[in-house]
Amino acid sequence: MIQQKQVAMAFTRSTLILAILCFILAHELEINDGKQYIMVAAQHIDCMGKCNYRCSKASRENICLRACNSCCQRCSCVPPGTAGNKDMCPCYATLTTHHGNLKCP
Repeated sequence: MIQQKQVAMAFTRSTLILAILCFILAHELEINDGKQYIMVAAQHIDCMGKCNYRCSKASRENICLRACNSCCQRCSCVPPGTAGNKDMCPCYATLTTHHGNLKCP
């Protein structure tokens, strides 16, 4: 009888510790249930560096950089190259301005 209580108590402690660890992990990874996105810490990229290259040949570089950095922050992705290749980052390719125009360069 005493052994069964000890086993049950050990199981309860283990379950509680596991539940707490899962909660902490979900909080750290910012996993949002039922939302459009799941953002994992490993997905953060160097937006400034990627956008500097992406906009290096743009005629209006400052405007390009502002839009690119905004898109990169939301999508954690910048297509390779200085133009095109938007199929590599579907989120980046679908963001629009309030006028309905494509936002990301």
